[in-house]
Amino acid sequence: MPAYDQSFPGTLISAALNLPPSVLQRLAGGGHVVDGAPLQPATRALLVIGERLGLIGDEDRDVARRRRQTRRSADLVMPRPRQVTATDELIPGAAGDLRARRYRPWGAGSQRQPTILYFHGGGWVVGDLDTHDAVCRAVAVASSCNVVALDYRLAPECPYPAAVDDCIAAFRYLRDTATADGIPGVVSVMGDSAGGNLAAVVSQRMRDAGEVGPVAQGLLYPATDLRMTQPSIDLFAAGYFLTKDDMLWYRDQYAPDPELWRDPGVSPLLADDLSGLPPAWVWTAGFDPLRDEGDAYAERLADAGVEVRHRCYADQIHAFASMGVLPGGMARTFDIGRQMGAVTRSAVPAAS
Repeated sequence: MPAYDQSFPGTLISAALNLPPSVLQRLAGGGHVVDGAPLQPATRALLVIGERLGLIGDEDRDVARRRRQTRRSADLVMPRPRQVTATDELIPGAAGDLRARRYRPWGAGSQRQPTILYFHGGGWVVGDLDTHDAVCRAVAVASSCNVVALDYRLAPECPYPAAVDDCIAAFRYLRDTATADGIPGVVSVMGDSAGGNLAAVVSQRMRDAGEVGPVAQGLLYPATDLRMTQPSIDLFAAGYFLTKDDMLWYRDQYAPDPELWRDPGVSPLLADDLSGLPPAWVWTAGFDPLRDEGDAYAERLADAGVEVRHRCYADQIHAFASMGVLPGGMARTFDIGRQMGAVTRSAVPAAS
């Protein structure tokens, strides 16, 4: 049974969210159904709690305050699995060394493991190694892989293509550099939201360059179409954690030139050809503004002959994998980690 570290306020929130669903529905104002599907009552209750604590629904667009708010939220809603060793290091980026954090699951001993290079979400503007520390720990434990989280450059200080360039540089470094614990050449890419966008773009760029690319790609509620024309953008425009106004603001920081929104480097769904890409896992959420573009990307991958597995968590919202306080929350994140580990480990040479 996994053991966790959790803040005291997070423990209180978790206890509240594990009240009977009927009680949670009353506290959150009744049941909630959109597009024919019910929202998990505890998830609705967490949205109400988040609004009252000032963690969501904030119209403040100050970048520094948004970053502090993201770190505070992560500490409250995501327990940290203990069964990993985490080590900070520097790895080469496109314009200098970048901070990274390497997670090695306990029990691996001296045996080499494949590597998952993880790109955090946060609209290319917020998020860092600490906001996604618990998620990366869970992925490492569940996948039985090394996980390397990258602190890529953020907008608006460094808009597109800085993050893409950093992620490509980090992938090449891990692919080509022998380490004591990694299997040479066996590196997959994974990310959530904006990080899922970056994982998809890195996979396309490596293919287009004719280079050895990731052995697999894991796209967790990815942003794939910055034109923002998919129906779910408006269907879930407000009230479900990630809002349309938030996405417009993030997009303006990352890719302020509208001409970029049709560039596959920004909107990987718009690439002419998706064939020849690595096997993919795509996870989406039923109450997420990004749902339809994630679903569409999974469908296009399959149509192009790419091996793809896709699951939509119909009763969840954006960023659910970072909300371990929800009933079943950690189990969902561990399931995603196991699935990513399986597709990554399938690429390990037989002699390794």
